[in-house]
Amino acid sequence: MSLSSHLQELKKKHHHLSTAVEEMQRSPGVDDLHVAELKKQKLRLKEQINKLSTQPH
Repeated sequence: MSLSSHLQELKKKHHHLSTAVEEMQRSPGVDDLHVAELKKQKLRLKEQINKLSTQPH
């Protein structure tokens, strides 16, 4: 897998997590622990994206 396709896949996953978190937060009776875990996953993806984006090609 090329670096650009890997970055695209990470960005897609990050976007899906963002959408899921937003939807969950709008729902009544949201599981705060689950939302927190999704946010941690989102942060890890963002860190990977930033790290790979700043590496020389």
